[in-house]
Amino acid sequence: MFRSKKVKKAELDQECLDKIFQLKKEWNYLDDILNRSIEPSESGQFDLAIKKAKYFYLLREAKVRRLSAIK
Repeated sequence: MFRSKKVKKAELDQECLDKIFQLKKEWNYLDDILNRSIEPSESGQFDLAIKKAKYFYLLREAKVRRLSAIK
């Protein structure tokens, strides 16, 4: 019925780390596309800025939570 706080925290920590890695891949992919394009679109640059902002926000959150991908 109820899960302990440690289990919930562990699940949220893992979810946060997974999202960080996913955003990093998406950021690198979009950055590569924009670097290869002759005339990058504004929407592409906007999407890239959003991915970067989300990534750095989650990195700060991971730092506050003292998360590490290396165990």
